[in-house]
Amino acid sequence: MDDHISGVPKPSHRETILEHGLRVVHAHGFANASVRDIVQAAGVPQGSFTNHFESKEAFGLEIINLYHANGAELLRATLRNDSLAPLERLAAYIDAGKNRLNEDGMRNGSLFGNFTAEASVHSEPIRSRLIQIFAELTGGVAYCLRAAVNAGELPREFDVEEVAAFVVSALQGAYLLAKAYRSPEPVERFSRILFSAILR
Repeated sequence: MDDHISGVPKPSHRETILEHGLRVVHAHGFANASVRDIVQAAGVPQGSFTNHFESKEAFGLEIINLYHANGAELLRATLRNDSLAPLERLAAYIDAGKNRLNEDGMRNGSLFGNFTAEASVHSEPIRSRLIQIFAELTGGVAYCLRAAVNAGELPREFDVEEVAAFVVSALQGAYLLAKAYRSPEPVERFSRILFSAILR
């Protein structure tokens, strides 16, 4: 029996558009990735985009959330993983982020950094969402550094909140330079200085 006649809904193209659209936007930038590029990559009719997303801005927010969700497991496995030594977690987090970006030869950088540079000026909802995400990332780093203080890996007077904010902002800058140079060296340099001069 025909699925439509039987009352079984046709599969949605929404997830397909998000999955492929994330790759297109990450590779080409939000402004340069047209709706036509996105639906062609997803292999769906152009009308499917407007059926699922009321605007390109709404779509942008969705892929930011998807990228963030994909990285949430990394935070759980590293910064918030209480089975590992705290500073070991932080090193693992930085290395995993570097390796993730190196999958495309450092060409695409961090989606969060890209959106911050490109779209946050023109879209208040996107800017607000990025601020929320950076706050979550800072919270994860602060959790890890606080654990390091409690474990005696860092001194009691260590300014956890201030250094956590520095780590997130400096790491985003390192990602941006890594994209420009197409080399992991800016991230590796940041990591070396962080552990040798700030967290010693």
